[in-house]
Amino acid sequence: MNGAQLSAFQASSGFTPAVMATVLVGAVFAVLLLWGAWAIRTAYVGWAESRINQRQFLGVVVRFLAMYVVLTFFLLS
Repeated sequence: MNGAQLSAFQASSGFTPAVMATVLVGAVFAVLLLWGAWAIRTAYVGWAESRINQRQFLGVVVRFLAMYVVLTFFLLS
């Protein structure tokens, strides 16, 4: 963004684009962690009630961790 665009953005929003980027990345990680907690808890309940086996439960956990690592790499690097 050039100087005029930066000043227009800051004048209309009240904060800088860097702050907005930080808020958006934080929101993405908050949603990801909430979804991950829900998915792992649901998988655990299924495993505890013998509706899924241990391999399927671990698959859910590994997929969540892989998604978290990939998003961390892309969004925080």
